[in-house]
Amino acid sequence: MKIVVTGGNGFIGSNLIRALCARGHEVVSIDDLSTGKEINEVRTASYLYEDIEKISYFEGSEVDVVFHLAALARIRPSFKYPTEYFRVNVKGTEAVADWAKNYQVKMIYAGSSSLHNNPFTSPYATYKALGENIVQLYRQSFNLDAHIARFYNVYGPLEILEGEYASLFGIWRSMMKKGQPLPIIGDGEQVRDFTFVDDIVDGLLKIMDYDGGENNIWELGTGHTYSVNELASLFNDKYKKGTIHLPDVPGNYRESYRMDDKAIELLGWAPKNRIPEYISSL
Repeated sequence: MKIVVTGGNGFIGSNLIRALCARGHEVVSIDDLSTGKEINEVRTASYLYEDIEKISYFEGSEVDVVFHLAALARIRPSFKYPTEYFRVNVKGTEAVADWAKNYQVKMIYAGSSSLHNNPFTSPYATYKALGENIVQLYRQSFNLDAHIARFYNVYGPLEILEGEYASLFGIWRSMMKKGQPLPIIGDGEQVRDFTFVDDIVDGLLKIMDYDGGENNIWELGTGHTYSVNELASLFNDKYKKGTIHLPDVPGNYRESYRMDDKAIELLGWAPKNRIPEYISSL
C-alpha cells in the first residue's frame, strides 16, 4: 500500500514509518521539521518538508491510508502559543480530512487522552478535542473512513529529551544524564497511563488493517497506571538522583487512564506494562 504519515519526522511518526517500511509499504512523510528531526528518517521512505496545511497540493489518487500524527504536543507550551496550536492542531486536521475525503483515503487521527478531563483547561486539550470533532464530522457527513487513536503518555526510543516539547520521560532521561534530580510538577500524585511507543505503533497498524464494525475510536492505553511519584521512585531505584517538586501549573489534570477495552476486544491489541524493563535499559 501507499501510505502518508504526517509528522513522520517526529517521535511516534518515525517509529511508525520504520514498522510500515518493514512491512514493505511505500511511505511518504509530510513534516515541516518544526519539532521533528531529519536524523529520525528511514532510508526507504520519502520525505516532504512542508506545512501540513499544504497537503491539498499533494497528489493522493494512489494513496490508501493517511496517518495524521502532525501536531504541536504538550499542554504547557500551548498556553504560550495558542494561535499556532489552533492553526496546526485544528486547521491542519481539517486540511488533512478534506484532502482524505477528496481522494477517499482512509484517515487515522492521533487523538489524545487529555479530552477525558475538562478540555477547556488548556488550549492543547481543547484543540485536540476539536480535531476529533472534525474527524467525526467528515466520517458522518462525508462518509470518510476515519478513525481516532487516543494516545496515553507515549514513551520510548526517539522521544524528545529537551525543550518545551519534551515529555516527562524525555525530561527525566535528560536530567539523569546531567546527574540532576527529577523535576515533578505539583504534588506528584497525579495518575497517568504510560504507553510504550512500540505498542502504539502496533495499535495503529491494527487500526489500519481493521475493516469492519461501527467503532472508530480506539483507546491506546495499557490499562496500568502510575502516579508521577511512583514513576520517579522507579527511576531513582536505579539512578538515585532524588526529586525536586515545582509549583503546579494549569492543565495538569489529576488522572488519565484507558476508558474502554475496544482496541483489545475488536483489534486484538495486546499492550504491556514495559516501564520497569525500559527504565532498566536506559
